[in-house]
Amino acid sequence: MKSITEDKIESFAIEQLNSLGWEYVHGTVISLDGEKPERETYEQIILVERLRKAVSVINSHIPQEAQEQAIQKVLRIYSPDLLHNNETFHQLLVEKVKIPYQQDGYERSYEVALIDFDNIENNLFLVINQYTILENNQNKRPDILLFVNGIPLVVIELKNAADENATMESAFNQIQTYKAFIPSLFTYNSICVISDGLECKAGSVSAGIKRFMAWKSSEGTKEASRFTPQLETLLKGMLNPKTLLDITRNFIVFQKTKKEDVKTGITLINTEKILAAYHQYYAVNKAIESTLRATGFQPSLNLSQRERNYRAGFRFSGLVDEARELRKKQTKVEEIFWELVRNRKFANLKFRRQHQIGSYIVDFYCNENKLIIEFDGEVHNNEEQQKHDSIRDKYLTSIGNKVLRFKNEELLNHPESVFEKIVLNLPLTLGEGWGEGHSGDRRAGVIWHTQGSGKSLSMVFYAGKLITAPAMQNPTIVVITDRNDLDDQLFDTFAASTQLLRQEPIQAESREHLKKLLKVASGGIVFTTIQKFLPEVGKEEYDQLSDRRNIIVIADEAHRTQYGFEASLKDVKDKDSNTVIGQRIAYGFAKYMRDALPNATYIGFTGTPIEGTDVNTPQVFGNYVDIYDIAKSVEDGSTVRIYYESRLAKVNLDEEGRRLIDEFDKELEQDEEITEKQKAKAKWSKLEAIVGNEHRLNNLAKDIVNHFEQRQKVFDGKAMIVAMSRRIAVDLFNKIVELKPDWQNDDLAKGTIKVVMTAASSDGPVMAKRHTTKQQRRDLSDRMKDPADPLKIVIVIDMWLTGFDVPCLHTMYIDKPMRGHNLMQAIARVNRVFKDKPGGLVVDYLGIATDLKKALSFYSDSGGKGDPTQDIAQAVEIMMEKLEVVQQMFNEESKTQKDILVEEPTAYYKGQYRFNYNRFFTGAPNEKLSIILQAEEHILGLQDGKQRFIREVTLLSQAFALSMPHPLAMEIKEEVAFFQAVKSRLVKFEGEGTGKSSKDLDTAIKMIVDQAISSDKVIDIFEAAGIDKPDLSILSDEFLLEVQGMKHKNLAIELLKKILNDEIRSRLRTNLVKSKKFLEMLEIAIKKYQNNLLTTAQIIEELIRIAKEVKESDDDAKRLGLSQDELAFYDALETNDSAVKVLGDETLKTIAKEIADKVKRNATIDWTIRESARAKLMVLVKRTLTKYGYPPDKQQKAIDTVLKQAELIADELVG
Repeated sequence: MKSITEDKIESFAIEQLNSLGWEYVHGTVISLDGEKPERETYEQIILVERLRKAVSVINSHIPQEAQEQAIQKVLRIYSPDLLHNNETFHQLLVEKVKIPYQQDGYERSYEVALIDFDNIENNLFLVINQYTILENNQNKRPDILLFVNGIPLVVIELKNAADENATMESAFNQIQTYKAFIPSLFTYNSICVISDGLECKAGSVSAGIKRFMAWKSSEGTKEASRFTPQLETLLKGMLNPKTLLDITRNFIVFQKTKKEDVKTGITLINTEKILAAYHQYYAVNKAIESTLRATGFQPSLNLSQRERNYRAGFRFSGLVDEARELRKKQTKVEEIFWELVRNRKFANLKFRRQHQIGSYIVDFYCNENKLIIEFDGEVHNNEEQQKHDSIRDKYLTSIGNKVLRFKNEELLNHPESVFEKIVLNLPLTLGEGWGEGHSGDRRAGVIWHTQGSGKSLSMVFYAGKLITAPAMQNPTIVVITDRNDLDDQLFDTFAASTQLLRQEPIQAESREHLKKLLKVASGGIVFTTIQKFLPEVGKEEYDQLSDRRNIIVIADEAHRTQYGFEASLKDVKDKDSNTVIGQRIAYGFAKYMRDALPNATYIGFTGTPIEGTDVNTPQVFGNYVDIYDIAKSVEDGSTVRIYYESRLAKVNLDEEGRRLIDEFDKELEQDEEITEKQKAKAKWSKLEAIVGNEHRLNNLAKDIVNHFEQRQKVFDGKAMIVAMSRRIAVDLFNKIVELKPDWQNDDLAKGTIKVVMTAASSDGPVMAKRHTTKQQRRDLSDRMKDPADPLKIVIVIDMWLTGFDVPCLHTMYIDKPMRGHNLMQAIARVNRVFKDKPGGLVVDYLGIATDLKKALSFYSDSGGKGDPTQDIAQAVEIMMEKLEVVQQMFNEESKTQKDILVEEPTAYYKGQYRFNYNRFFTGAPNEKLSIILQAEEHILGLQDGKQRFIREVTLLSQAFALSMPHPLAMEIKEEVAFFQAVKSRLVKFEGEGTGKSSKDLDTAIKMIVDQAISSDKVIDIFEAAGIDKPDLSILSDEFLLEVQGMKHKNLAIELLKKILNDEIRSRLRTNLVKSKKFLEMLEIAIKKYQNNLLTTAQIIEELIRIAKEVKESDDDAKRLGLSQDELAFYDALETNDSAVKVLGDETLKTIAKEIADKVKRNATIDWTIRESARAKLMVLVKRTLTKYGYPPDKQQKAIDTVLKQAELIADELVG
């Protein structure tokens, strides 16, 4: 492992990319003073000449002036918000740059493409390492950048797998450092990749580390071997040019969610950039292929066949380059035909010109129809050439293509006959000749992706790509659910994704509204509940709304029984007397949908499998297209495990209750005149009375409160209680608030616990208090989804059990009979990934274990792998096993034992290697802290002790968090807390450029020992060191001297790093420029120490020097005669050396004062979310700089820095 270095990992990655078609250039070669310079300054992010060259090739039909305007528009993207810049560019990239012009008195637009997504060979793919970027006086060099047409779409940060300190987390943190110091790079970023050479994950610029995902397949048909490095798989599977462009165009979405600030009334818009995971990417592409086949447009070809046809399975870089050159030297005939193709002469089909297939270059190629067009000049009259043409045509035909050859004269003299021959060799397009015998069966299949793995987003990606598919000719997409709350939830997801969908989805408000929305010529995304397809009274058929074939119906949870065809008899009742006066025939909704949309194609998405006895789902939708089961989801980190705990013994039904239910069941079974529906209703009423018994609810409330409070001690999260009925829900709520009155607040915006239910006219005043409107439920939903909101518990009956995503939800208390799909979907509410959440817990109060086993049975029968739930006993078993492993480490012989005994004779049991940590539980606070330091030394003296201990305590902590409040977990909580405290000492504190302190992996455990020892923070170490805890804002000389003289040097380093990190972070909001400078100094010092460039003594001296410089900077404002705000702007302006020389200090101070005054006068409560307010301030700053003669060439950079500082100060002013 010692031979593995970061350089070697970097070289490996570059070689892989080079083999995939990426040209390689070292960053220094194209730098200002390199062999082949392509950059004018180090501030330049884009390789402008490469972009200019590519834009010219791709947009040869657009005037050069318009091309240049488009390029300048890309180069001038600016706002203080990094993500806003990124979204702005992404829109230009995928939707083209619109450049307006006048023609015939009308305003039109040129659409300038920056990338040719359809013809990959028209683009320039470049991989560069060590590309120096300078911004705000910060110099950074990302490991690898991938440029497409001169635009850096991908950032790759590598760490050494053999270096214990070079982790995936440190690679992620390095990306965050780049975002802070060179944000302009991320204006153009599509994907961020982090890797240690073995493990490798990708995410978006806004994703947290938990949302960085591995790419598990290099071609989409099967997962890569677990022995193949993830870096290799990701490079081949995700970053090959074709897939990268597909992801960039179709699998990135900027989701926008709105939230109203209750205090101010301001609606804030939060944007999140989401990158599709590998399972979503491959599933959606399979679904698109299946859909095109189901509509009858695309022949049945598998992926490998299509790839063989596209380039015959080979990409010859030499031929691709040759083809690129040939496109620049087209013959007159080729130019004429290309213009006709560009004008979509052939039913909107796309042709590629001078295209490489195998070892040949063809003139024109239509991949969709496997059609090759060749135009032959006089050279083809040669016998030898004709023999070559014959061999070539046979090869091209053998791999599924059709070759048409024309003489040049034919197109020049008889173009109509050429067109006719080509059209005759094309399959029928949409709208032409779609009659009997059409090959599409209109069943696109079912996507089964387990709950919580991003099924709703997969539907968004599917819709987005389908909309842009040329074959679909602007389709209409109908999204159906079977409940209003599901319709609202899914609609919200689509409505937040309009950037990808390129249109606003619409929710059908009524049956008439639905008919109006579907009677359109094309386009549209329509949401409706399936019940709106019910025909009018007295009719057995639904009115036909459209016979178009480019209508796609997406059904959420496709296994529902409502989607059937079968007929049944329904009673017809008199309106006045409510008596049965006859019967009518009713059909399943699948039949009515077919009446309305006879030629639509249907696709289903489901989070749970189709049962073997379900004949309706395959009949309506077809078979599985893709499966992503629980096992894969948990392994990939898309979801967490769900654990099951039975607490029947705590609040079980009494014997009388069970006897009554059994007797009542027997009586019902003997009465043949009572229908099955009446039986179920009667049984439910009786059971509801027993379950809702007051004595039982008292016990239930006490147990839930105690259980939840114990879980909150180990992991702060939220809980959902599922009640059997609305009455029980309200009664249970009242019982809980009797125990916890401080949890209750009648204000919906406040309080810890709420009931979520609809209203009924029969409700009395007690129930009416808990009624909520649709808007109020939306507000409660927002509160529940916010981890910081005081709302911790909701009681539900039917609502929020499907499609409701609350990642911080860690416990579900079930007190309602549930089974099948409903049970599977309900328990999946707790399987969402959130921070270090180790798993979700389902607590059973009514005996759903049998139903869970049945659910597991049909899950396995359907081909799914992985258990839907695991018994909590398994977590307890793992906890006790890991406890024994950790305990054993304190029984091993340590190299440091002698040194420890010199200072503390009682540290070990007499005559043994066994470290005595039991002293910790009875010692005074200062003794406890000393014992932690001794335990740390013991572990460091073991073979591979540090890594083993950190790993095993982490696993113990996860199992412990899942097991709480099991009695065994309660017994060992103090011992676990001690182990965590030692682990926290072992985990190195890393100062980071962003100012964010390294977070220990134990956020799942917040267990604090009664004696106030914190296990996840460096806090009471001041007391352990025997010194007074300082005021962190005053770095006194006396304190620094005291630290320098400390006996434990490692402790001194840790203290200084924490103090400096916290102190500098606290200054970020008041002085951005100076704080970033100090953070950079701290980061460099720590890296030098970690790389053994500084000794322990030297790093202490360096940290003290930085501390003194930070302290001395407090006098800068007084020395210059400025306020703190004015000083912040002065520092922002002073970063430009030429400005200092030209203007001098006094003028800069005057400018700083004037700008500070203007910011204060123009900062409003909503200015940071209004573009107009930002623009106004930018104009004011620019005028001020111009007024005092600030150097024009440096103004934009100064404006950028000043605006960032202004935003921070404005937040303070209006906060």
